[in-house]
Amino acid sequence: MTMAMGKFTFTKATGKGGSGTVCDLLSSETGLSKSKIKDAMNKGALWVGKEKVQGGRIGKLRRLRKATSMLHAGMRIEFHYDENLLALKPPQARLLEDLREYSVWHKPAGLMAQGTMYGDHCSLLRQVEIYFGNSREFFLVHRLDREAAGLMLIAHTKKAAAELSEIFRNNLIIKKYRVEVLGNLAEKGSKGAIDLSLDGKTALTEYEVESYNPASDTSIVDVTIKTGRLHQIRRHFDMIAFPVMGDPKYGQWNKNKEGMKLVAYSLRFTCPIRNTDVEYNFSI
Repeated sequence: MTMAMGKFTFTKATGKGGSGTVCDLLSSETGLSKSKIKDAMNKGALWVGKEKVQGGRIGKLRRLRKATSMLHAGMRIEFHYDENLLALKPPQARLLEDLREYSVWHKPAGLMAQGTMYGDHCSLLRQVEIYFGNSREFFLVHRLDREAAGLMLIAHTKKAAAELSEIFRNNLIIKKYRVEVLGNLAEKGSKGAIDLSLDGKTALTEYEVESYNPASDTSIVDVTIKTGRLHQIRRHFDMIAFPVMGDPKYGQWNKNKEGMKLVAYSLRFTCPIRNTDVEYNFSI
């Protein structure tokens, strides 16, 4: 176990023995109170699996949330504790439409798409799971940066997940964003495209300037991306010296206290379930 500033990882294999609850073991071994262990477990910090499978490989891990779960022989435990993460109170996502096979959500800024090994209570996937209880499966088919707000689709069957993922992978979906950038982008023209490669791959971002505010020296831009590279919009606008306002990672002189000004407000595609064109929009 390594521990620093309230963050550590504890691992243990029970071998041939094991008695009592997982919560009791973790409290005894880490020195944390049982109430803190239970809270961390509920928020997705504990992973368990088989100590060994055929060939000596470690078995697949899964989250364990039930504090009364008993220890058993051949059990592998991984407890990833992050005091700061567990203390966060995430903003709440909002269900916009339920299509049964998939649902459409508005993810607020500050909410992750999915969790980490240290927990998932600050993720959209966990909020969707809680919303629907045990009545459905749920699958992430695309991502949206934690700092960004906007529309996300969550699949509820493996078939829908595969078909929706294919749409995103083949760029058969029109994704629109409203972005505020530093500077007067209209000086480069009211419309434009950024085709600078990212990570050695082609990338295309098209934009149209909606307005410019001389008082703040910022432009409101309507953006459509034709590819889905990591942080594509943020990196592209930074590369042409018009960084996204509030971006904590890219750009200079564009930081603020209000958060990143990037909203994914529209998704348009042919629904693979119903074979009809659909469009989902979120009012900004």
